[in-house]
Amino acid sequence: MEKRTQLKDEHFLQHPFLLLFALAMGFVIMDPFHTSPVGGHEFRPVKHDIAPYKQVMENWPRDNMSRLGLGNLEFVDQVFGPESLEFDIQGCGPYTGLADGRVVRWMGEDGGWETFALVTKNWSEKLCAKGVDSTTSKQWKVEPRCGRPLGLRFDKKTGDLYIADAYYGLLVVGPEGGIATPLATHVEGKPIFFANDLDIHNNGSIFFTDTSKRYNRVNHFLIMLEGEATGRLLRYDPPTRTTHVVSDGLAFPNGVQLSKDQTFLLFTETTNCRLMKYWLEGPKRGLVELVANLPGFPDNVRLNEKGEFWVAIDCCRTPAQEVLTHNPWIRSVYFRLPIRMRYLARFMGMRMYTVVSLFNEKGEVLDVLEDKQGKVMKLVSEVTEAKGKLWIGTVAHNHIATLPYPLK
Repeated sequence: MEKRTQLKDEHFLQHPFLLLFALAMGFVIMDPFHTSPVGGHEFRPVKHDIAPYKQVMENWPRDNMSRLGLGNLEFVDQVFGPESLEFDIQGCGPYTGLADGRVVRWMGEDGGWETFALVTKNWSEKLCAKGVDSTTSKQWKVEPRCGRPLGLRFDKKTGDLYIADAYYGLLVVGPEGGIATPLATHVEGKPIFFANDLDIHNNGSIFFTDTSKRYNRVNHFLIMLEGEATGRLLRYDPPTRTTHVVSDGLAFPNGVQLSKDQTFLLFTETTNCRLMKYWLEGPKRGLVELVANLPGFPDNVRLNEKGEFWVAIDCCRTPAQEVLTHNPWIRSVYFRLPIRMRYLARFMGMRMYTVVSLFNEKGEVLDVLEDKQGKVMKLVSEVTEAKGKLWIGTVAHNHIATLPYPLK
């Protein structure tokens, strides 16, 4: 036995390329100098529940005219990472949360954009206001202190604005604006780590998402790379000032939208590329169902006046990504290569562009608009239909896009 082992070792040493390859792979996996996209993190990829690539892409309707590319860029370099877009009960706005920690509102051509609310007293112009650099890594070190308002919703009865902030949880500010008041920062005695989006029920309850128990917004890409599913759908009850877990074990829960009759709500799971339904009433109360598998990574979902749902999708899945999804061990090596994330994404065939889709309550696709060249949006976070237009927000760029709708 000892002789056989010795022969194997000698055979291995006679092939220096094999030895060098083994040493290089060991170095990559250990990543001692944190040169990879996941360097410095306890990266633990897992399998996750995603529909087969071929099944989804073969059945997905396409916009061959790339009609979304006909939209207009608005407020270029005036707003920084406008994730969510809202109009108040008088129809004024839009209001949006910015990457520098402010909630701002449009006051018309004469008034321009003004600061409406802040999520924390810690905010200062010197520390937080980095202008167009707010959507770059220059903001990341101060973002947890300055705040990052994401989902916005007005209470149509009171005019109060509710805010889901990635670091400060669920907050509310009155119709006149100012410093927002925290409502929910913990659930079951533990911090809400990554509040993302929200919607308000007629009874006053607020449903909102907590995207991950492990990673905050700055490290949101690690949630998808790992496939981890620690996210939750939460509910805040104003009368008792308590927060409850509605559903957990979710893979990057993101956008939230109640149905028109409020018998159910829809939410997106970004990692698993799907739109989900949670029943609030009826015989299925408390159950979660699949509504639709999507060609890319969904963000927010919003209701129009007809009771239909607009879903913002960053597109698209690729065959190479499918291989990584089902083989966590390959991910654990691939994303530890000392190569920037954007290049690793390109190697997988990923070319980010925007798709927005309109669904009915049954999950049937009513319309699909694409911007294949990324002329209007390369990364989209929300689509709101208001005032005869689609208002399109983005968490990553410094503008808003608009498109007349319905298209003529």
